[in-house]
Amino acid sequence: MINQAVWMYDCFSLSLREVELILAARGVVVSNETIREWGLRFGHTYANSLKRRGPKPGDKWFLDEVFIRIRGKLRYLWRAVDQHGSVLDVLVQGRRHTTAAKRFFRKLLKGLCYVPRVLVTDKLRSYGAAKREILLSIEHRQSRNLNNRCEVSHQPARRRERHMRQFKSCRHAQRFLATHTPIHNNFQLRYHRLSAGEYRAARDHAFSIWRDATGVALAG
Repeated sequence: MINQAVWMYDCFSLSLREVELILAARGVVVSNETIREWGLRFGHTYANSLKRRGPKPGDKWFLDEVFIRIRGKLRYLWRAVDQHGSVLDVLVQGRRHTTAAKRFFRKLLKGLCYVPRVLVTDKLRSYGAAKREILLSIEHRQSRNLNNRCEVSHQPARRRERHMRQFKSCRHAQRFLATHTPIHNNFQLRYHRLSAGEYRAARDHAFSIWRDATGVALAG
């Protein structure tokens, strides 16, 4: 049930109380605070396990940043995705200057342990300045329209931000999104591009990866 609760909370736009009601309908009586503690205790472990078991990300990275409002102050959510639409990493920061861009680049490189072939960003000058210091030999493409893939990838985080009535702090946003992103990646099947048989096969494969990551199969 712990695996089921963490999966529902991070994979779908459900609140803690909604997950509590779904579990109650199945005869499991737990409070929303218990579910929150489960997410904090096990969610990050599951997310890291999914990263290790997932396929190697692509070599073309799309980077973008959007503002989020935390306690009335503007903060920036930096995000990187590959050419397949899988989110590589996220980082919540207070600024979007060169230092912030370099911090995000270093976090990406440390987590993925390889460099991309192509880097695609918008025309924010911070990207170019950081790239010249950290990824000098990498091809860099800057355009307002080339980066649409990364801009679209912000939608799941936006939905959760609205559903949670904004994040409570930068730490809260970073902790939640760092867990939510790998789990959502695993079950983002793009069913509109698949036949019924292909979708069922992809769904079963996603569940098998989750079972390997958690050690327990999802209940039907």
